[in-house]
Amino acid sequence: MDFASATILLLVFAVTCLALMYGKMLREKRQLPPGPMPLPLIGNLHQLKLADIVRSLMTLHQQYGSVYTIYLGSQPCLVICGYDAMKEALIDQAEEFGGRGDYPVFLNYTKGHGIAFNNGERWKELRRFALLTLRNFGMGKRSVEERIQEEAQYLVKEFRNTKMAPTDPTVFFSRTVSNIICSIVFGSRFDYEDKRLLTIVNSINDNFLIMSTTWGTLYNVYSGVMDYLPGLHQRIAVNFEKIREVILDGRKTHLETHDPNCPRDYMDCFITKMAEEKKNPSNVFYEKSLIMSIQNLLFGGTETVSTTLRYGFLILMKYPKIAEKMQEEIDCVVGHDRSPSIEDRSKMPYTDAVIHEIQRYGDVIPLSLPHVVTCNTTFRGYAIPKGTHVIPLLTSVHYDVTHFKNPQAFDPQNFMDDKGSFKKNDALMPFGAGKRICLGESLARMELFLYFTTILQNFTFKPLVRPEEIDLTPTGSGLGNVPPHYKCCIVPR
Repeated sequence: MDFASATILLLVFAVTCLALMYGKMLREKRQLPPGPMPLPLIGNLHQLKLADIVRSLMTLHQQYGSVYTIYLGSQPCLVICGYDAMKEALIDQAEEFGGRGDYPVFLNYTKGHGIAFNNGERWKELRRFALLTLRNFGMGKRSVEERIQEEAQYLVKEFRNTKMAPTDPTVFFSRTVSNIICSIVFGSRFDYEDKRLLTIVNSINDNFLIMSTTWGTLYNVYSGVMDYLPGLHQRIAVNFEKIREVILDGRKTHLETHDPNCPRDYMDCFITKMAEEKKNPSNVFYEKSLIMSIQNLLFGGTETVSTTLRYGFLILMKYPKIAEKMQEEIDCVVGHDRSPSIEDRSKMPYTDAVIHEIQRYGDVIPLSLPHVVTCNTTFRGYAIPKGTHVIPLLTSVHYDVTHFKNPQAFDPQNFMDDKGSFKKNDALMPFGAGKRICLGESLARMELFLYFTTILQNFTFKPLVRPEEIDLTPTGSGLGNVPPHYKCCIVPR
């Protein structure tokens, strides 16, 4: 057979395979909720702005309603939109929609050994252990509150050292927040210049940025191909490996001083559990599980809160009257002679409402992490087969016009009643919902209140431009909404 004949046969074979694949996609699509027509191989990627995929999904939400189907490559994904549909899926049908979908930017490194990217009994056991251990070390209790208060004072000292010079607060927020989860995982905080802490926060911050760009989106869709192509996505595994080395160093130290009768932290408890479960044939506690579980905790315990703080203070600089009103409430309830405490929250409805509005408006994790349907089920009249990937579009909840009067505006009144008291709004899901809700939710809520109040008690953030010139548009939108880079002057009060 000559070269020309072989080429023709190869092309015929490729076209036939493509046609069969596309035929399967179209048959599959007819059974799923409506959505835009996909193309072979790329699905609906040509209709999505990959650098701002959240806005693209919101546009399709306006066209197709509260549940629709898109194809990321050849993978069909169910997009859930709006509070009512989100509650129905993630809470009312929590079992059916409670699986974790593939997310290669994490999964291709953790290989399913950690907490966040597991399913079934393995996930349940690791999550139960993590929740119990974190609670035993103070999550949601007075002991962890004292850690946050102490860490907040270290941050206050660092801010004072800036001497009101133009400062990028990013690294300060990342280091102080990361130190809280590090103290629970490793047993002690790090000095702000410690290379281990800097490795953790710099690697996590870089990965969060990459995962929120076109590179992150493309890697999630075509990881098998992207692994061999150059680009920013190649740094993801490198950054994870740097964190792994810090964890291994901590593990070595812990093994040398480990006392199963006197656990000091999460790592000690996991090491003890590894020894107890060693002969269990279905054991989920082993070295890779330890390393990847801690990776998950460090990422989740660092980036979401630190990014919310960074976004929050940019918002407060744009709306200085709101910041002033918060400071008035802090001065009245707390004063200047002690640190704010969680007990103060019930007496500070306006401050509490502003923090909740920052979470809604900033919308730091707009897509949640992907879910997967765990069994054949019915949702809003559609038969959804087991294994269907689900994208919970949290932005559509946070900007739901049926639950927020003017969602495009920053308005603390979204969380206040007519009497000036704090009002809970169920259409706020910054930590997700249902069985996959963030296991560190109570810790994060405590951190946000104590950091915002402590910082505003001591400082006023001054922008380098006029407030009306501040642009709050995210610079990247994928895994996260990345706030614009900014510098400000941190002025002592």
